[in-house]
Amino acid sequence: MEDFIKDIRAEFPILSTKVYGRDLIYLDNGATTQKPRRVVEKIESGYYTTNSNIHRGVHYLSQRATEAHENARERVRRFLNASISSEIIFTRGTTEAINLVAFSFGEAFCKEGDEIVVSVMEHHSNIVPWQMLCERKKMVLKVIPMNDQGELLQDQFQLLLTPKVKLVAVTHISNVLGTVNPVADMILTAHTAGIPVLVDGAQAVPHLKVDVQAMDADFYAFSAHKIYGPVGIGVLYGKSEWLNKMPPYQGGGEMIEQVHFEKTTYNVLPYKFEAGTPDFIGSTALAEALDFVDEIGLERISNYEHQLLGYATEELKNIDGMRLFGTATDKSAVISFLLGSIHPFDVGTLLDHLGIAVRTGHHCAQPLIERLGIDGTVRASFAIYNTPEEVDILIKSLDRIKNMF
Repeated sequence: MEDFIKDIRAEFPILSTKVYGRDLIYLDNGATTQKPRRVVEKIESGYYTTNSNIHRGVHYLSQRATEAHENARERVRRFLNASISSEIIFTRGTTEAINLVAFSFGEAFCKEGDEIVVSVMEHHSNIVPWQMLCERKKMVLKVIPMNDQGELLQDQFQLLLTPKVKLVAVTHISNVLGTVNPVADMILTAHTAGIPVLVDGAQAVPHLKVDVQAMDADFYAFSAHKIYGPVGIGVLYGKSEWLNKMPPYQGGGEMIEQVHFEKTTYNVLPYKFEAGTPDFIGSTALAEALDFVDEIGLERISNYEHQLLGYATEELKNIDGMRLFGTATDKSAVISFLLGSIHPFDVGTLLDHLGIAVRTGHHCAQPLIERLGIDGTVRASFAIYNTPEEVDILIKSLDRIKNMF
């Protein structure tokens, strides 16, 4: 194990957990990452030193909490390279961010007969909100197909971009296949046809440098808990030109300018989309997580995880009966597989008893699983604190399970 990985692992107390008497090997990072000590301490410090409702208070604690929250917004802006901090909206996560766009963009720009384009590899969070919009507005949902390697068919994508298409919603990285989609190229293609694009970045931000201006995304969404931050908070980036034209997603406090029984006027960006008391503790913890990632360096993280992915892939191929799903040229730190005819739930359960945490099932991507012609997979997903030694134990454990059957 490299020394810098040892130092990183020391920041994650949960990695010393014993599972059925064995050292925990946590390979479920696509579902949620573990949290470094400094992020948890930031949450504790926030509640113990600056806990006060923000924006509306004139007293000291409120002003300190407000400053910390808005500094966190600016921190996210820098992380994504958005042009201005008012384009950063705090949500409860990727799911709420996509729902916000599906509702508000849909109300402003969509009508009966219009179309939305998604891809076959989307997470349910980037399918169901658009289905709901289509049902509400009597619209049509169209799907970008993929090849057997798990790569979206770009020629078919272009053919889908008719004048009726109002928006494209596509994942940056597949949570099942690990495919890194060429989102910058896809955005350029869509923009050439005058169509805006939303990118689901939940699986991308922990692994890749994201520059929303360089890729020219109209909307970009991610969750804090996927990038070593707390649960229950996420981010929607949106270009001001769209956000200013979209109606509020929810009503209540904070998102208003003036309220009268006769008429209510709405607040400026980003507050128009942040009804109620925001998670001002979570936002500062997210900022701390982004500091943690940037101090390591996303390029360093990406290179290390790519080496780990390559090593694990080659070792898995040596197991008799192993079937790997997702062999795109450009992949991130996710491997989905089946071990012979053994049900993925059985593999996952037995791995758990050997101290190894993986994810099993359809991974909230049932249309993709159907496209693959299977019922589900076992998924191992890596983070910066995983090691080649853990991969070796996974391989030995899978060999043991194979022999049991």
